[in-house]
Amino acid sequence: MRIIAGTARGRRLYSPGSGTLAIRPTADRAREALFNILAAGVAGARVLDLFAGTGALGLEALSRGAASAVFVDKSRSAVSLIGRNIQHCGFWEKSVVLQRDLTRSLSFLQAYAAAGGFSLVFIDPPYKTRLAEPIILELGKGEIISPGGLLVAESSSGLQLPAEISRFLLVDQRVYGEAGFWFYRIKDMERERDSQ
Repeated sequence: MRIIAGTARGRRLYSPGSGTLAIRPTADRAREALFNILAAGVAGARVLDLFAGTGALGLEALSRGAASAVFVDKSRSAVSLIGRNIQHCGFWEKSVVLQRDLTRSLSFLQAYAAAGGFSLVFIDPPYKTRLAEPIILELGKGEIISPGGLLVAESSSGLQLPAEISRFLLVDQRVYGEAGFWFYRIKDMERERDSQ
């Protein structure tokens, strides 16, 4: 597992030893395809990486020019691993790592949402938990997400997420092997774009 492009391109990320952590990192090919879709939308982004695991998604974004990233995971071991990867890639000044249980309220994120909120959010829960939809519902509360923000939920390609969740509208969906990606934007912002 490595950083694919940008300032930290080619850096190999630390990954959990077999059987030590229940982490399923996004495969390099799926991550590369995802970031090809996001393209210029990554530069300057304020990133939130939920169920961060190894931190690969947030670190890839930082390598490609994101302004900052907040990494959140429940596991102490994962948080330690994320810290090692941030250090290895040289992104400490742009990063915050939090150990939190994301099945509870996400209101704690409000304190970390820069003025205007997060503009790019990765939601990558363990596939069997089906937590993507409830997390998106929670993110619809408060001012955590910027008005033009993009949420990218990753789950099993066999799962079907709704076309609308709370304030968010599904704008794209892609499948890469076992991984499915669902792209959501705030409804009003997407309707404004369509009317222009």
